[in-house]
Amino acid sequence: MARPISSASDSRILLVEGQDDEYVVSRLLERHKSALPFSILNKKTISRLLPAISIEIKASDRQAVGILVDADDDIAARWDAVRGQLSKAGISPPPSPDSAGTIIDGTPRIGIWLMPDNESLGEFENFVVRMIPGGDQVWPLSQRYIEEIPEAQRKFSAKKKLRAQLYAWLAAREDPRQMGLAIRARDLEVDGELSNTFVAWLTKLFG
Repeated sequence: MARPISSASDSRILLVEGQDDEYVVSRLLERHKSALPFSILNKKTISRLLPAISIEIKASDRQAVGILVDADDDIAARWDAVRGQLSKAGISPPPSPDSAGTIIDGTPRIGIWLMPDNESLGEFENFVVRMIPGGDQVWPLSQRYIEEIPEAQRKFSAKKKLRAQLYAWLAAREDPRQMGLAIRARDLEVDGELSNTFVAWLTKLFG
């Protein structure tokens, strides 16, 4: 079920991979005092999100569809996967993503954002890490704490190390909380270049 951001109908939706994505987008717009008319549809996994793209684009009365996915460890492969689904819906996407977020004009309007920044490998947590205040003294300590856990005792994969470091940092807040709530509590900054570019992309897509 789609979660409305404001007084939105199902004509404008943002597809996301998981709950953290859903809450961070909501809280980021809240901090920016932006009430864009769209709903967030949490598909829970990338394997469910990708095939939903062409279905949602073809839905009746659809005006705009946003696609928010992680680049992970192969940005070209992820872009090609999204392009393939868009092609099924009769959409001709560009050969590579726009660094400011891709927008394809038409009916419906299509937007694609590859986390973290449309250019780098990584995932949603890489985006959130860049919201940690500059000069924060706990962040390097959180990184070191995770680094010093012996390999044999790590319960996370190497590609999830940054996620572990981020959650160690969140746990050290005055009131430990999830990423979305950390934005609301102003533990994370929302006025950096990447955050502003992301909000500008959402505004262009749904505004």
